Amino acid sequence: MQSEIVDTPAGDARITWHPPKKGTAARLVLAVSHGAGGGIEARDLQALAAALPPLGVSVALVEQPWRVAGKKLAPAPRALDTGWRALWPALAKRGLPVVAGGRSAGARVACRTAGELGAHAVLALSFPLHPPGRPEKSRADELLGAGVPTLVVQGGNDPFGKPGEFPDGGHELLEVPYADHSFTVPKRATISQDEALTVLTDGVGKWIRSQSAR
Repeated sequence: MQSEIVDTPAGDARITWHPPKKGTAARLVLAVSHGAGGGIEARDLQALAAALPPLGVSVALVEQPWRVAGKKLAPAPRALDTGWRALWPALAKRGLPVVAGGRSAGARVACRTAGELGAHAVLALSFPLHPPGRPEKSRADELLGAGVPTLVVQGGNDPFGKPGEFPDGGHELLEVPYADHSFTVPKRATISQDEALTVLTDGVGKWIRSQSAR
């Protein structure tokens, strides 16, 4: 694991790399950013950083400038996109296909910029399809406009959009049963927290292998 600071017009961003172990060649890069209310310590991001390098995936956990600066509130979407665009060359410099990803607000950034940046695919974790209780405020256009193969990983009880609310389109959808927006499952669920994360990592691993083959 190693970190690097990348200067962007929105401030310094940070990339923490989780490469495959020596002897395992990286086939692609998965770059994933955090949401508007947390950082790369999110359980799903950490689970992917642990599970995917053995599959030949170099995982880059991206901290947006506002988070590196220690601010508590994310800026407007335009500023998030600016930071992401500026750090993209650091993600692509290894000459490998880059899957753009993120959770929540980070997933929206990945979808909005995938086409222009030449992302190989998009991984959208807990895509916020709409604000809680406001299904009429749909953000489906961002998801449907990604223009590249996209996997949505959504908790079965996510108040920002349950799996059944998502429109048909050019994306795949993986449901994590019982999980909320943070992929937390209640104690009454028939699966444990570890089992829920295994659903996530196994599903993403299978999908990402299919992307590295194309």
